[in-house]
Amino acid sequence: MYIREAHPTDAWQLAVNEREGVVLASPKDYAEKAGVARTCVRKLGIEIPALIDDFASTTELAYTAWPDRLYVVDRDGRIAYKARPGPFGFQPAEVEATLARLLAG
Repeated sequence: MYIREAHPTDAWQLAVNEREGVVLASPKDYAEKAGVARTCVRKLGIEIPALIDDFASTTELAYTAWPDRLYVVDRDGRIAYKARPGPFGFQPAEVEATLARLLAG
């Protein structure tokens, strides 16, 4: 879930973002937010589908998704897997195992 830009140019910027060419302003509308999300997904090498939270941060508030986390939500709407904060806490194999277990059951 893409929530918001963590280090936008119109708030505060990290030197590492400048070095890596990830210099993005806070989006003003959904189309801009989708573009920023695509850039972040590509730059972070995320290979799973990413959804985009609304401007009211409904998902972030409901699931405490900040800082970055990977979640798997089961068919009943319960959290079946919650990763450690990312991107360094991301364990795609654990997500894959959770999805396999849910699909098998």
